[in-house]
Amino acid sequence: MERLVGKRAPDFKMNTCTGDGCSFEEVKLKDYDGKWLVMFFYPLNFTFV
Repeated sequence: MERLVGKRAPDFKMNTCTGDGCSFEEVKLKDYDGKWLVMFFYPLNFTFV
């Protein structure tokens, strides 16, 4: 498996859950231009804990 640390992510847009856990919004990689960004996800895990 190849490590992706330090490499540019491909351009994307996706729906995310807001911090309050009650609604969704769309985010794009371009929303974070010029900022450090740490991306992580849990595939097939959609629980509000």
